[in-house]
Amino acid sequence: MRVAVIGGGPGGLYAAALLKSLGPERDIVVWERNATDETFGFGVVLSDETLGGIEHADPVVYGALQREFVRWDDIDIAHRGQLLTSGGHGFAAIGRRRLLQILRERCTELGVALRFDEEAPPAAELAASHDLVIAADGVHSPTRQAHAEVFQPQITTHRCRYIWLAADFAFDAFRFEIAETEHGVMQLHGYPYSADSSTVIIEMREEVWRAAGLDLCEENESATRCAKIFSEALRGRPLRGNKSSWTAFRTVVNARWSYRNTVLLGDAAHTAHFSIGSGTKLAVEDALALAACMEEEPSLSGALEAYESERRPVVESTQRAAAASLRWFEELGDHLDQPPRQFAFNLLTRSRRVTHDNLRVRDARFVAGVEREFGCPDGTPPMFTPFTLRNVTLRNRVVVSPMDLYSAQDGVPGDLHLVHLGARALGGAGLVMTEMVCVSPEGRITPGCAGLYTPQQAEAWTRITSFVHEQAPGTALGIQLGHSGRKGSTRRMWEGMDQPLEAGNWPLVAASALPYLPDVGQIPQALDGAGMTAVREQFSAAAWRAARCGFDLLELHCAHGYLLSGFLSPLTNRRTDGYGGSLENRLRFPLEVFDAVRGVWPEDRPMTVRISATDWAQGGTTGAEAVEIARAFVAHGADAIDVSTGQVVSEERPEFGRSYQTPYADRIRSALGVPVIAVGAISSWDDVNSLLLAGRADLCALARPHLYDPHWTLHAAAEQDYTGMAAPWPAPYRAGSRKPPTGRTDAPKPRLTLKR
Repeated sequence: MRVAVIGGGPGGLYAAALLKSLGPERDIVVWERNATDETFGFGVVLSDETLGGIEHADPVVYGALQREFVRWDDIDIAHRGQLLTSGGHGFAAIGRRRLLQILRERCTELGVALRFDEEAPPAAELAASHDLVIAADGVHSPTRQAHAEVFQPQITTHRCRYIWLAADFAFDAFRFEIAETEHGVMQLHGYPYSADSSTVIIEMREEVWRAAGLDLCEENESATRCAKIFSEALRGRPLRGNKSSWTAFRTVVNARWSYRNTVLLGDAAHTAHFSIGSGTKLAVEDALALAACMEEEPSLSGALEAYESERRPVVESTQRAAAASLRWFEELGDHLDQPPRQFAFNLLTRSRRVTHDNLRVRDARFVAGVEREFGCPDGTPPMFTPFTLRNVTLRNRVVVSPMDLYSAQDGVPGDLHLVHLGARALGGAGLVMTEMVCVSPEGRITPGCAGLYTPQQAEAWTRITSFVHEQAPGTALGIQLGHSGRKGSTRRMWEGMDQPLEAGNWPLVAASALPYLPDVGQIPQALDGAGMTAVREQFSAAAWRAARCGFDLLELHCAHGYLLSGFLSPLTNRRTDGYGGSLENRLRFPLEVFDAVRGVWPEDRPMTVRISATDWAQGGTTGAEAVEIARAFVAHGADAIDVSTGQVVSEERPEFGRSYQTPYADRIRSALGVPVIAVGAISSWDDVNSLLLAGRADLCALARPHLYDPHWTLHAAAEQDYTGMAAPWPAPYRAGSRKPPTGRTDAPKPRLTLKR
């Protein structure tokens, strides 16, 4: 087999070494356009997981790395004159030049041909004369570009500028330092990579970089100015560059990683922001996986397919974590006023890979300090602290999110609603929310949607509120009021989500005459003045009934593309009157409805508003607009903002992932100082504790976990050994408050060693 490797970075060299080691008969050539002593950057960080893979695959390389690595455990966070340290993290770093030297020596030892200071022939030309072409040619990959129609790359350029520099001393820890300058916020990321050297990355928003005049600086002047800004962290020492220049990070995603006998590896295939130390790590892991798949699969096509199938989920997970970290640093200014320990905890958990629970294992003392600052009594997890909205005090921070059951008859909630809501109230959550309760028959999503527009419906809801208050005292029950707008008159979810009814459709209304599903959905009628008056009155009447039913909290549904959400989004509101155009105009009708509801809802009971903070579609609601939407509702009397996203237009492209909507809640909370409810793929009690302790949310709403386990909150308390009053077991259930024992599976441990 003839193998051509384009790119002599860590990924390309290690792939060549592994393939040659596994198949000495292979003819492998590596092309690298730079000379052997030319490389960018300074130090690289590898995880224990990656090192374990190297140790298993190539003990020679592993041994060389082990002798060179600098290891440390601490992270220092310096901000506003305070230095906080968290330990137990475990890092290993090495100089990039030394890493490349080790890999080159291994390649030479194995018989790989290295052609440095030589441009590789085009990938297509190499593919014709070689059995395999590995394109490890970096973030600006010519190979990827040459076959863009196949690989279908998506490259996103982000909002910060950064520069790689070095200092001639070793930091004691991985250091984050924040500088609040007259031009804006700047940050330093620093870590040691040898006994006497450290990598230093300086990063800031583009507008700060320009305001500071750093866009006009050459390498040496940039290093000098950055050293002055961060002189305390650097102990007065200078910084130096290595062909260093300011750049913006680019996230690379490809629809495919291989084309015939050509395969992308490392930054050519994917990138992940440096703040989670992932670039070289991912490239080395790619090399390990590719070499393994080449051994395991009988054909080249099968090997390349297996390589991508194995690596893509891992890479996508890393990219989601890196994106969360990148966005956190882009919005760093929003967090600066947090209490010192909360700020440090927020930084450490920004990617959601470090959490409250695993950080407590790493550094229990640090986490205990954060919990004390938050106000947690001893032995009380953050999720079991109380929270007050007006005269309603929730005993814990867990919310059962609204979940449509599509099981009402003529809008009347039945036994399933009683069991569903009653079980989750008995299950310990602080607040249990109904599904979206529709304010009129034509405001239903499906024929099975519950309503509150008749006395019979009010009577049925009163039955449910009475059960919750009598059988689960201390649990608050909230109602979510809404109108389907253009997303109404559809089948139940399990019969065909968003699909029109086969028969019995009712007319729809919306902000503008635009169907939700083009060429499929019904075209709604744009509301006129009389129609808006009628809708306001329907919301007001439903809220009046809700108060008399005994609900503790009312939420106005202004999200997910339903009627009020349709007024807010520029993608669904194309009106040319006073209710369309500017954000102020688009807010006008939703605020009128809010005022009408607040006017009849008891003063002592809280009101919240659910919004879609982004439409996940070009031209839709932006994060900045979401802040202004929240600001407007708060000014009109909203007590908290329930921050969801999307479901506004059918062509949306959400960035799904764990807690993926939380950054939008965090941004609103930071900007306005208003309580927020975070929702969206929050699945574990560890997630809840982490979000609360980091100050990203005040309450956490969970849906699917409560479908899986109605007693999710009580079980979360049991798993954390919490037995306080924030999670009381109902008297009939107390005997089950501990996890049932299971059969023992541990075998007797050997105790004696007999001498021969």
